Amino acid sequence: MNSLKYLQPKLFSVLKNYSRQQFTKDVISGLIVAIIALPLSIALAIASGVNPEQGLYTGIIAGFFISFLGGSRVQIGGPTAAFVVIIYGIIAEYGTNGLIVSTFLAGVIMIIMGICHFGDLIKFVPQTITVGFTLGIAVGIFAGQIKDFLGLSMDSVPSEFHEKIYAYATHLDTIDFLTFGIGLLALLIQIFWPKVSEKIPGSLIAIIVTTLIVTLGKLPVATIGDLYEIKPGLPAFTVPHLSLSLVRKLLSPSFTIAILASIESLLSCVVSDGMIGGHTRSNAELVGQGVGNIMSSLFGGIPATGAIARTAANVKNGGRTPVAGMVHSITLLLILVFFMPYASMIPMTTLAAILIMVAYNMSGYRTFFSMLKKAPKSDITVLVATFLLTVFFDLVVAIEIGMVLAAFLFLKRMSDVAEVHQWIYKEDLQNDTLSENTDLKVVPKNTMVYEIFGPMFFGAVSDYLNFSNEKGKNVLILRMRNVPAMDITGLTALENTLKVCQKRNVTLLLSHVNEQPLHVMEKAGFIDQIGKDHLCANIDEALETAAGFAAK
Repeated sequence: MNSLKYLQPKLFSVLKNYSRQQFTKDVISGLIVAIIALPLSIALAIASGVNPEQGLYTGIIAGFFISFLGGSRVQIGGPTAAFVVIIYGIIAEYGTNGLIVSTFLAGVIMIIMGICHFGDLIKFVPQTITVGFTLGIAVGIFAGQIKDFLGLSMDSVPSEFHEKIYAYATHLDTIDFLTFGIGLLALLIQIFWPKVSEKIPGSLIAIIVTTLIVTLGKLPVATIGDLYEIKPGLPAFTVPHLSLSLVRKLLSPSFTIAILASIESLLSCVVSDGMIGGHTRSNAELVGQGVGNIMSSLFGGIPATGAIARTAANVKNGGRTPVAGMVHSITLLLILVFFMPYASMIPMTTLAAILIMVAYNMSGYRTFFSMLKKAPKSDITVLVATFLLTVFFDLVVAIEIGMVLAAFLFLKRMSDVAEVHQWIYKEDLQNDTLSENTDLKVVPKNTMVYEIFGPMFFGAVSDYLNFSNEKGKNVLILRMRNVPAMDITGLTALENTLKVCQKRNVTLLLSHVNEQPLHVMEKAGFIDQIGKDHLCANIDEALETAAGFAAK
């Protein structure tokens, strides 16, 4: 049982000392977060190309299971802006069933990642990639809202970014200034409402005010009901139509959903842990997220993850256990059943304004431009490439190429710092001088000493171990205290060095071999080739051993 503790949901731990006072706080926080999630869930669903109620399905089903089975005390799960571009692209190419299958597969992948402790490995995704694709997603979301925000008269919006911009440019003369005015009012309310109250979300006030103005004034402004048929009531169970060919096609976007959901949910956990002084079980969180996405797909929802803004709101309003997240989901369910028909009166330009604010808040543009000023050129390359690929291609391509590019540039940096220094023999130094200069050692005249700095791996061994055959030298010492790691290519270079030494009748000694390189050598049988007595604990022992070969 202890071996599976890393997968134990946080709910089961916190309920041991659960109080009535905390239950009251969790219920109040869950109700407030549900009010915040309501307009966002509807807006994100429409922006993703699905029906409005599907956003609520996601918050209800996925949100409940993410809280129930996740590894965080305060995580709030549901649809987020990061998935808008991905979902839109999947539906455009594979239809609704393709989205269901992708979400289902992503959930399965996340469960496997959690079981295999991948929650600890997400931290290896470079910040340059996350910042780059986050800003790219924000730009994509903003671009997708221009039609509804301005009330442009055009049939459909192209999926490609450059085609979108061109289409907007050719239809600018069709701006509906009344629609634009309502959207602008909704935007201004969201900007200035926090100065009035931080408890009640500005997006909800914007919806109430603009909906009343359009409805009571009978203004000719497009509403949700004009474009979508909203289905109130409980979500229906849906079995995805699976086929081997479809699964193969959807593996790539499914992995992208899984990776993105994992990154965003664990990032949200890091933020919330800092706010409450808690500690998330990262692998349990991935399992909870995976189950949440599977259940979301089976009940008509879309991909879900931990929502940073809603999670932060939960913490600020007193939520401290997963009960708050579960109350949030139950509240959304009650709204779906009893109040969903009223959502048809919400102006489309208002939802566009809400998503424009979401794009602005998530963009992280300050971090992006700060990195452009401060980061090394290699990091800037990854940052800009990921951003441009996200905007002009898609997130799948951006993450794949970004990770490969980051890995190659990292290897390049490692190879740049990896080097070999030869110790120079100084005949004019006396022993009393050496005692005052602890970095200097007396090297026997028959000995060559080379000190290796940096990891010995395939990207850094091309210049390693090319030593000259000096006259009168019959011992070569390789000082390896600054070699933290070695791969098979580094080992091969070492084996080649041993062969050259044997041909030249030179004895090879290794000084201060660290744990990982030593393990590689032992596994490959290199220790037997060189001899255990030729491995020295430190440079002093190696120099003393080398002196014993002087007369031979």
